[in-house]
Amino acid sequence: MDLPVMPPVLPMLATSVKGVPTTPGLSFEPKWDGFRCLVFKDGDEVELASRNTKPLTRYFPEVVEALRAALPDRCVLDGEIFVALGQRLEFEVLQERIHPAASRIAKLSVETPASYVAFDLLALGDEAYVDAPFSARRAVLERVFDGVTSPSVRLCTTTTDRALAEDWFTRFEGAGLDGIVAKRLDAPYEPNKRTMLKIKHARTADVVVAGYREHKTSTPDKPLLGSLLLGLYDGGQLQHVGVSASFTAARRAELWAELQPLVTPIEEHPWGRWAEFLTANPDRVPGTQSRWSQGKDLSFVPLRPERVLEVGYDHMEGRRFRHTAQFKRWRPDRDPESCGYEQLEEPVSYDLDAVLSGEQVG
Repeated sequence: MDLPVMPPVLPMLATSVKGVPTTPGLSFEPKWDGFRCLVFKDGDEVELASRNTKPLTRYFPEVVEALRAALPDRCVLDGEIFVALGQRLEFEVLQERIHPAASRIAKLSVETPASYVAFDLLALGDEAYVDAPFSARRAVLERVFDGVTSPSVRLCTTTTDRALAEDWFTRFEGAGLDGIVAKRLDAPYEPNKRTMLKIKHARTADVVVAGYREHKTSTPDKPLLGSLLLGLYDGGQLQHVGVSASFTAARRAELWAELQPLVTPIEEHPWGRWAEFLTANPDRVPGTQSRWSQGKDLSFVPLRPERVLEVGYDHMEGRRFRHTAQFKRWRPDRDPESCGYEQLEEPVSYDLDAVLSGEQVG
């Protein structure tokens, strides 16, 4: 492989901001909920690299074939790999594609095929475009996709209309998208620098604290809390919905001490029935292993589900918080049994094909 931009390349990153920015000279696009992926193509040779430069090529043979057929002989693109079922992105299904067994990869590439959406261009032919402004890179990228008809290789739609971007921010979530990204039209491609802006949904929920895990630096003489395990009630059953973490060392010590009176034997805990599980299971319950957590200690300290916590979150992935929830405040005024899924905002469904049309969706 001999390209004007060669791997490894760390992709350009984004900083979170509140609200769609009003700064002039911005281009807006949907924020995809998938795996960030740089594509390096030189003739029939195609390499896929993750956000942290790890190879993705072997996990997505159907994407490699689609890119090989659709793209020019020599190019470097930045984009996202995603899996869509029906008219929604499905991140959990995408995660299942990272598997050590070649037979499993081949099976899933047929059953849950992935697609690629491109949103930037780093090189074409013998020319590198990393120093060119985004407006120029986008113009070349649009020419690249002029004749591409593959349903598995798409061009990300963009707009310079802030009002339309705000509309997208609301509507596109129903198709499983993660928010909106803003890029300066005059900015070069700057690897590993947070020069883009991302606007994500911000919501709160009242959840039950059902346990905790100790921090990796915790010791018997200086115990520290690592993360809180959170639950929501559904049909009288307490379901594991995610975790809250990211505390200062002082706060970790305070929380550990504060929660000791609630520690209870696992047999008396609502999640006691899961104690028998030793390997990954479809409910993604705490204390179990998965291919994403091999070697990690996922044991937890069960707590009587008596305390309610308000957390911030961006969106749900199935029945769980997609990302780590942010600790907001204790809610002593809330009854734990009143904390159910019905309090969560449910985005209105939206047709993913409309997002992928490449037109100015309005």
